[in-house]
Amino acid sequence: MSLPDVFAFCQPLRLGRLRLPLLWLLLLLPLLSRAQIVDDSTRVLYGPRTTLVVREGNVLRNLPEGTVLDTTLSGIQNSRNWYYDSTFQQDLGNVGTASRRLLWETNTNIGIRYGRTVFDKYFRNSANIPYYDTRSPYTYFRFVQGSQGEQVFEGSYSRSIKKAVNLGIAYERFSANKQLGAVSTREGQVTHTGVLVFARYQTKNDRYHLLTNYYTAKHRVAEQGGIRPGVAAGVQDSLEQLFDYERETVLLTQAINKDHRDRFHLAHTYNLVGRGLTAFHVFDWSRQYNRFTDDRLTFEEGRLLFYPEALRDSARTDDVGLYRQLENTFGFLGRTKLLEYRVYGRQRTGRYSMESLTARPAPERKVPTVQVDTTQIFVGGSAAFRWKIFQVLLDGEYKFINEAWARGSLRLGPLSGELLYSSFAPTLTQQRYSGNHHQWSTDFDNTNVTQLTVAFDQRIGSKTARLQQRVLASGQVININSLVYYGLDPLAVNRQDLAPQQLTGANANQRLLIGTLRHQLRYGVLRLDNMVTFTEGGDQEGLSIPQVVGNSRILAEGFLFQKALFSQVGVEAYYQSSYKPYNYSPATQQFFVQNYFTSRSYPVVDVFVTADIKTVSVFLKMAYINQGLDGNAGYFPTPYFTGTPRSFQLGLKWNFFD
Repeated sequence: MSLPDVFAFCQPLRLGRLRLPLLWLLLLLPLLSRAQIVDDSTRVLYGPRTTLVVREGNVLRNLPEGTVLDTTLSGIQNSRNWYYDSTFQQDLGNVGTASRRLLWETNTNIGIRYGRTVFDKYFRNSANIPYYDTRSPYTYFRFVQGSQGEQVFEGSYSRSIKKAVNLGIAYERFSANKQLGAVSTREGQVTHTGVLVFARYQTKNDRYHLLTNYYTAKHRVAEQGGIRPGVAAGVQDSLEQLFDYERETVLLTQAINKDHRDRFHLAHTYNLVGRGLTAFHVFDWSRQYNRFTDDRLTFEEGRLLFYPEALRDSARTDDVGLYRQLENTFGFLGRTKLLEYRVYGRQRTGRYSMESLTARPAPERKVPTVQVDTTQIFVGGSAAFRWKIFQVLLDGEYKFINEAWARGSLRLGPLSGELLYSSFAPTLTQQRYSGNHHQWSTDFDNTNVTQLTVAFDQRIGSKTARLQQRVLASGQVININSLVYYGLDPLAVNRQDLAPQQLTGANANQRLLIGTLRHQLRYGVLRLDNMVTFTEGGDQEGLSIPQVVGNSRILAEGFLFQKALFSQVGVEAYYQSSYKPYNYSPATQQFFVQNYFTSRSYPVVDVFVTADIKTVSVFLKMAYINQGLDGNAGYFPTPYFTGTPRSFQLGLKWNFFD
């Protein structure tokens, strides 16, 4: 099947109706025989083992050979794996809405940073995309459709020109219907489209390698501000009364957030003396455009209903933020049987600007409110020594003259230890912001984090044993000094009156204790995968982390129909304990600490069936099947935003090797 055929076939996906995927699946099943090329003796010539995945991270370690394409079923039904960040996230309860990582993670991205990250989950990282080394044209697509209107589509096509060149193109589209305050069940809330063009080149003697890509994507979200609890006889509705979903009243009806991103990325290496000495260069240009509009600012008793105030225009809001960055990295790297190293220098230039609509003086016009231009220089490197079960790793980076991170780790068999230190400045948005509803200019110190991690990772049982287990355990002690965070203004009279703040004085030092335990078991057809993370200290000032976050999956798998079909049947449950989740400000695209809303502990249970037929993988899932059981009407991942209700979801993943 050619690329035009694939994309023409996928056009009906935009209709977003559940019955269409089922019809397509029935129509496409007869084409399964075309998913592989065979010769006259029916021996497979092209397939997953003839299609290798090449990644930039490995090329920059002098490991350009590529790895075999992953076609496993594991986790394809889990919504965390549908996007480009599979970590646990707090979101606004719907596909494509703003999100943030739920658990603590120490920042090692020093230097200037834009600071608008709530939609990062839905955008590719150009430094991590897959390139291919194929012996035949390779086409891939993935599609997910849910009964609540959630939809995910991704398709890509690549082919090699002899051995030296591989070219490809990919397309992505995510969408979701409103779950709250919708006029109809088909009223759209989220749309996302993106296109990626990529290429890989290597010389015949394997001395020179080049990877390059251009990515452009647009993300649009109708912001709702959360549920507005009704008031009867002066008494506000209890949280248990706020699970009528589309019949609830929301605070915002005309607010739109747009996040448009463009990025050109190039990395190439040249072996000067075999793999022991290689020169490399990485060029990266990116642009991120954010725009927040609200054409219906509503006043009640002389005050804005949702926002703290209107600084420039009391009728509508139109705030634009733009960040451009240009980065060049030059260095040397190499590897031997025992040693691997890399040293480099980097120049980064960034430009951050904002403009806002103003009605004073008339007529309305956009006025510049923020302009920041910065150029920074970095040096960094890494070294790794490996011998049998012993490994030492040192790496770090220094920005002239006041930011740095460094890490050292030691591994001996299943035991490992790591010490990480990071000192980083606040983001550009935390330093300067000027829109219609919020405005600040700060002069914060660096945040300093020291993190000690000890870990244990041990497999029990051979690969051929009937009973196989794996135990992973880790403990972390994290000291945080001078944390910068978004919180309610101390003089706030409105739940959206936020401002960036920094802990100082006696409150400047904080400590987190984090323990993680994961156990995987395989016995015959039975598979178990249980993981739990405990965080002590996540309720300190400026922090909001659930004490317990866990995920458990149990399934049975095996072959059917004389090994023509491989299938899994299972149950997956997610749990998090009660805590005060971050609230969300759509005008600034930031999550902020609040102290007035507590989200109770809740489990979310899914049941699923997955199947693998040659190169086609399919799943059927009933998400949140426990809704309505034992008084479980719903849950709040974010204050006054309900999680997605029970939904039947269907997914399809297909690889073509011809």
